[in-house]
Amino acid sequence: MRHPAVPETLDGWRILHRMVRFRRRAFDALPAAQRFEIADEARSYFDRLARSQEGDVSLAQLLGHKSDLMLTHYAENFDALAAAQTAFDKLALADYTEDVSSYVSVLELGLYEATAKLHASLADRGLKARSPEWNKAFDSALSEQERQPRNAERLWAKVPARRYVCFYPMDKRRGESVNWYELPYAERARLMVDHGKIGRSFHGVVTQVISGSIGFDDWEWGVDLYADEPLIFKKLIYEMRFDAASARYAAFGPFYTGLQFSISELARYLEGDGVPQLVNDVLIGAAHTF
Repeated sequence: MRHPAVPETLDGWRILHRMVRFRRRAFDALPAAQRFEIADEARSYFDRLARSQEGDVSLAQLLGHKSDLMLTHYAENFDALAAAQTAFDKLALADYTEDVSSYVSVLELGLYEATAKLHASLADRGLKARSPEWNKAFDSALSEQERQPRNAERLWAKVPARRYVCFYPMDKRRGESVNWYELPYAERARLMVDHGKIGRSFHGVVTQVISGSIGFDDWEWGVDLYADEPLIFKKLIYEMRFDAASARYAAFGPFYTGLQFSISELARYLEGDGVPQLVNDVLIGAAHTF
């Protein structure tokens, strides 16, 4: 973006969250053989997506009335997301689901500190801002950030293989009394550093996936949290509410909380034969862990 007031981002997977309601009683009324065929077709489709190197998919049983099932699709581009959406709609299972909500975003790594250093470095070199030489140097430095192994791994990791998931969208406030986007760059950067310190205090117990959705959906960011103990979501998010970046400048959308389960467990979910489990047969990826 090359603007001194705008933090750059590194962008990875395109992400589609799809929340659907499952018409369980209608499904239960089908003959057993038909139920098996429907489940097997869907399992085979999801399994192909999950094993692909060009994307991923995860399934989560959601708690509460908002929705029953959350599908999280990763793809390299929006065309592939569109193909995955259409393919799901053509499954026989789609006759027994109803869309409730969805969210479109792109996995991102924010570069507040790196952006400021980059602008300062180019100024020190005497390059004129926005000149062809300046633009080339700027873009080259960002490309180098993308090639760093740790960044590349985070941008293209598979869906984290942890039992519990919490997804919510959020904005930075632009109200009459406070406006995140009117703060000086240095102040925003300082607040985000402090904000990140809280997250890092949960190192090893929470895996976070931040995705940008400005221009793609109704909120500015999507946040996925993954953990082996759901109480961690409450502790982390509550502590962050006392941080200035959240207390003054954050607005939150609806929260979706549920249990990830393996694709091989899809039939158990559809049949209602106990709670489907995460057995790590496909969900073997890892993402950014605090």
